[in-house]
Order: sequence, then C-alpha cells, then structure tokens
Amino acid sequence: MSAGLDKVRNLLGRSRSAQDEPRVRALPDPGESPVGELPLTPESRRIGEAERARIDAGLAAVAADGVDVDDLASISAGLDRELAAWLAARGADGHHDEVVERYAVAVGEHLHRHTDLAWEVVTDVFGTDLAVAAGDFVVVPSNLVAVRWMRRERAWVRQVVGHIVEVRSR
Repeated sequence: MSAGLDKVRNLLGRSRSAQDEPRVRALPDPGESPVGELPLTPESRRIGEAERARIDAGLAAVAADGVDVDDLASISAGLDRELAAWLAARGADGHHDEVVERYAVAVGEHLHRHTDLAWEVVTDVFGTDLAVAAGDFVVVPSNLVAVRWMRRERAWVRQVVGHIVEVRSR
C-alpha cells in the first residue's frame, strides 16, 4: 500500500526527494530596499485621467457585452461566457488579457458602487495596480479575475465579490 501511495504522491508532485531543487521564495524580492524599509501598509493616490479613461473603457466594453455592473449575476455570466469561448478556441484568439481587464473593471466598479471602497492607484511590495481601497483594505480586481481565469474557475463572482460587499457595505 505504501508503494501505491508514494506513486500517487510522485504523480501529483507532492513528494520531494533530496535531489529536488530548493523551493522558490514566494515573497516579493525587495530589490535594493532593506526589508525594514518596505511599507507595512499600501500607499495610494487618487486616480488620474489615464486611470479614469481605463475604467470608462472597461465599463463600455462590458456594457457592449450586455453586462450590468450593478448585478453580480450579470458580471458572472458575462465572464463565464468569455471563459467558455476562450477555452473552446483553446486560447487561439489571444484576447484573454483584454477580457481579464474589462471584467476586473466590472468587479472593481461594482465594489466601488456598493461598498465604501474607492478607485485608487495602490502601490505595495507587489507593485502598482488599479485597485479599490479604503484605508489599508485593498482589493486589486485584476488579481481576483486573473487568478481565477488561470484556474479556469466559473461561477465565482457572486460568492467572492458578494462576500466583499457584505464585509464592506456602506
């Protein structure tokens, strides 16, 4: 039985041998900055004209897809349609970055309209992103959408975004 379990672990990649390479560090590389100088909380600034134009373009694109950003079921259905089409084409159309961008804007705008979170440009140890934030509570919608896109998740929007709305209701 142990040999069978070892075989399954090896197939799933959950077993490490002494010859394996060391694990990769998962935390961001602080670069030239000593770790003690990195901000403990995100730093942000108000969005400018370029970010407002980016948000407006994303909203126009999802509206053209028939998506209502005030309705999580509509956002979810639109994103799931796009994922299904992309999977059917086996990614041949190469437009997944644009899809992730516009649905990230839809998610962010929903959170902006239905919570105390506001659009901001946020910088932390992971980089600078368009986000919705209030104080040190930050949601980077592109991360929410991109990670689930890569994992081919469907029907997640209502649960995940709905939970944030519950937690951050105005």
